[in-house]
Amino acid sequence: MANSPQARKRARQNESRRQHNASMRSMARTYLKKVNAAIEANDVEQAKAAYAAAVSVLDRYADKGGVLHKNKAARHKSRLNKKIKLLSA
Repeated sequence: MANSPQARKRARQNESRRQHNASMRSMARTYLKKVNAAIEANDVEQAKAAYAAAVSVLDRYADKGGVLHKNKAARHKSRLNKKIKLLSA
């Protein structure tokens, strides 16, 4: 366990950051689920709207270090966009 005051403070900061990042990752997953649900329902317009919202969230969290890796965000966006294009074709 942390013995020095600086180490105790860092432990507190790390825990609060971990909880905040977990909350943001959960929200990103929720947006991805909304897009997938619209795709499963064959609703192109709703899928496009949900995709636009999800892209905004994914890009924002990819820019923040420690929340979402930029390549993971890009992979999700690419796969969802491909599904939407197949749906609308």
